[in-house]
Amino acid sequence: MKKGGVVYIVGAGPGDPGLLTLRACRILRQADVVFYDRLVSPGILRRVAPGARRICVEKKKGSVDLSDLVRRMVREAQAGRVVVRLKGGDPFVFGRGAEEAGALVQAGVACEVIPGVTSAIAVPAAAGIPVTHRGMARGFVVETAHRAGEEAPILATIPPEAGLTRVFLMVVATLETVVGQLLAQGYDPATPAAVIEWGTTPAQRVWVASLEQITAVARASGVEAPAVLVVGPVVQLQGQLRVRPGHRWVRA
Repeated sequence: MKKGGVVYIVGAGPGDPGLLTLRACRILRQADVVFYDRLVSPGILRRVAPGARRICVEKKKGSVDLSDLVRRMVREAQAGRVVVRLKGGDPFVFGRGAEEAGALVQAGVACEVIPGVTSAIAVPAAAGIPVTHRGMARGFVVETAHRAGEEAPILATIPPEAGLTRVFLMVVATLETVVGQLLAQGYDPATPAAVIEWGTTPAQRVWVASLEQITAVARASGVEAPAVLVVGPVVQLQGQLRVRPGHRWVRA
């Protein structure tokens, strides 16, 4: 490998370019080639060095084969280039970042992970929803609503009385299934819930309703990916905390 060849696995954060870390910005300005996910916002891509090649490695129906992606990154690094693998949110939160890093290390390529702001916390916060709050939620659980193939997502069995906020990422395709599983676990249909689309960006939309109604409310407005579902008493605070102007809010 020529001197200087390295791969940085960089968290792009939840969407707002202002939420990129300083280190992520510095790495993007040094990049020779950037492999990025489809949902990385144009504002973030504008932080990439002007002469760098930008390669989208995720399509609407799924990501490219992991082994093929790793081969491409290894090839670029072995040519002495600074390679950035730019991933939405944090690379190690349902982003397959650990798989990619492990494959790069196995291939003998220098690799460094640059953490990012995870949408599991930032997106609810941008909608005025804290994931923890004294007297309401003593903790939170982050889960993926994405399913492998045709399988339904399997949610953790957590009793409602545990006092934990539930946050589900990648929820649009399986919203009905996730809500159905929560109700089957014993959640009160009146439990406050919110769906947040394109959180932290100017396109952000927020729907607030009971758990029983949230699916119908979000579907009626044509909710699209990416979106996050938040379930728990903390959702009640959404109307009390300062919100960003220009965003669209829907309540049942």
